Formats: sequence, structure tokens, C-alpha cells
Amino acid sequence: MNPLKVQRSRVQLLTDLPNIGPSMAASLQRIGISSPGQLVGKDPFELYTSLCRKTRTRQDPCVLDVLISVTSFMNGGEPMPWWHFTEARKRQYGAI
Repeated sequence: MNPLKVQRSRVQLLTDLPNIGPSMAASLQRIGISSPGQLVGKDPFELYTSLCRKTRTRQDPCVLDVLISVTSFMNGGEPMPWWHFTEARKRQYGAI
């Protein structure tokens, strides 16, 4: 969902999360995440590597940015566009 439209009190489905559309929701389900609450306390890099393993392909680094955005949101952060997290991801994880 567009981060500007997210209302924390209405988040029930994965697609209610900022930056999550049907495709990314399916990717999250593929690694065992079926509800937003399951993202609380999760490490976005572990989610990313799990998805890479499950799909047997290196996911685009932007996928990690999206995972950082939704785990941040579910841990109390503001809903922000995924690209807001790109620089922090590059600093923390380097080239992936």
C-alpha cells in the first residue's frame, strides 16, 4: 500500500502495510509470514536471505529496503516509502 494511505489502526492484511502489494505479500507468505503482526521483532536481513534461499535467486536489493520499511513500521516507525531506507541499507549491509 502507498505509505501515505496507511493507517496503523487499520492494518490487518499484509497488503495494508506500507510498500506491500500483492506480489510482495505473496513473497512474505512464501517465507511463512501471513499477517503483519508476525513482522514485529523480525530482522529484515534474515527475511531477505530467507526469501533468496526459498526462491533460489538473489532478490533485488530494493526488496531488502521494503523489508526494512515494513519491519520498521511494525516496530512503531512511521510509514515511509521504501526508498527512504536505501541509504541506511547501503551503510549497514553494503553491496548485497
